[in-house]
Amino acid sequence: MTDFIKMLLEKRGITNPAAIEAFLNPDYERHTHSPMLLEGMDRAVARVFSAIRNSERIAIYADFDCDGIPGAALLSDFFAKIEYGNVEIYIPHRDREGYGFHEEAIKGLAERGVTLIITIDVGTSAIDAVLYAKKLGVDVIVTDHHEILEALPEAIAVLNPKIGTYPFRDLCGAAVAFKLVQALLAEGRAHSAPHFHDVPVGWEKWLLDLVGIATIADMVPLHGENRVLAHFGLAVLRKSPRPGIQALCNRLRLRQRELTEDDVGFSFAPRINAASRMDNPDLALQLLITKDANEAERLAANLDRLNTSRKGIVGGVVREAKKRVKERFNAEEKVVVLGNTEWKPALLGLAANSIVEERGGIVCLWGRDARGNLKGSCRSDGNISVVELFANSGDALLEYGGHNAAGGFSVSHERVHTLHEGLVLASKDLWRVTAGENAESKSDARATLSEVTPALLKEISCLAPFGVGNPKPVFLVSGATVSAVNTFGRAKNHIEVLLSCARTGITARAFDFFKTAESFTHTPIAGNDVHILATIERDSFRGGLALRIVDIIPAA
Repeated sequence: MTDFIKMLLEKRGITNPAAIEAFLNPDYERHTHSPMLLEGMDRAVARVFSAIRNSERIAIYADFDCDGIPGAALLSDFFAKIEYGNVEIYIPHRDREGYGFHEEAIKGLAERGVTLIITIDVGTSAIDAVLYAKKLGVDVIVTDHHEILEALPEAIAVLNPKIGTYPFRDLCGAAVAFKLVQALLAEGRAHSAPHFHDVPVGWEKWLLDLVGIATIADMVPLHGENRVLAHFGLAVLRKSPRPGIQALCNRLRLRQRELTEDDVGFSFAPRINAASRMDNPDLALQLLITKDANEAERLAANLDRLNTSRKGIVGGVVREAKKRVKERFNAEEKVVVLGNTEWKPALLGLAANSIVEERGGIVCLWGRDARGNLKGSCRSDGNISVVELFANSGDALLEYGGHNAAGGFSVSHERVHTLHEGLVLASKDLWRVTAGENAESKSDARATLSEVTPALLKEISCLAPFGVGNPKPVFLVSGATVSAVNTFGRAKNHIEVLLSCARTGITARAFDFFKTAESFTHTPIAGNDVHILATIERDSFRGGLALRIVDIIPAA
């Protein structure tokens, strides 16, 4: 370990030898936890085996995002592996039903003979829905990871790492479902259950490709057990035999053997999520579970088209919203609330995030769903918790949920006209005071253009996978002169800054997506000397290395 890597680890609070070893060399057996440590796992396992013995119909009820869908796929793979076919998968429609464990869906499942529902990435707060299922004679096992806002539902078990004494609280929903599969396989093998002896020991590790996708896509902190799951998830993903994964790689011109967390976050996840945002979430599920290569190619192409369409619609919403923000809100206002009944709620989180990146603060956008309900998404720059904001808003909202940085809500037609005032009032005492940052404090290290080399990228790559809680190292790159400023992309909405160093003759390409020259602290102009705050990446566009711009500041 070099002194440079040691310094980066110290910045992440990783200092003692055991923690350093676990971070740099994740060990699957030593650094993951027993599924039986999850509160209620014994009851969940017993109920699933009872259902199997009695040939009961089981439903997998999963959320429609890139956490719930991979979770549903891995549980589906498990039941297929043990040759239990009396199973169906239900994923609510994002626009017609919305997020949650819905009574109408439960009723339909009960009418089809379902007596056990296993949820994925949903259900921790579904007290009424679980009670309704119970009245219909349907048992529920909840697997979820969301915050516990009130009493728990009367389910057979609520498997959630935030309950009880599980050693790591930040698993994603698919990872909790994976824990259930681990426990079921162990129990089946221990008691020589039918078909379980045919499952090779360690087979479940092939499901880690799905766990890795969900862990990265759902933006849970990539430390502790999540780092292990993401690390080995990527390792499995690079050799996954799933036709759907191979088809996505072919479609997007990605080399499967070289897949990174960026490929998951910026290529896989948007297309999996596009299924529910634009059409039917089952399209993404089928991509992950199909065994047919031709079907996989067709589904991958369909999802790619949906994602392209999604980007166009979101771009239109962003342009309209940014124009209205400039007309209605001054730069000092920290809370922005905008809506349009023509906006599709499923796309508004992406649009809100784009506006937050530009102006900071809180941005809440609302639209109208297929049933005429007003629903929206909220994003925060981190100086206020979205969940705290919602909880502090009294009766301004009908429903809400989410995390510190993001959340969703519904609002009545009567209250929507005063929603901005209500959220401004709710935010009054919640803002966190953050110290101003200079360029040096925003960076992890200094570098010149001549020091931005493949060797440096290889050195910092030992800290990957990067993500929430483990960001890519940011370098303050000095000694650079702007040679040219260009835009690229179909809509010319991405920026490219070409850099050079007169002393050494070295050149470099710096870029960022969905930014203009005016997006940064200093507007780059050809001939100007600048400092670039950036991460170092492989340049998938032109080959070699590139700087991914965080900010541009004038040279001192």
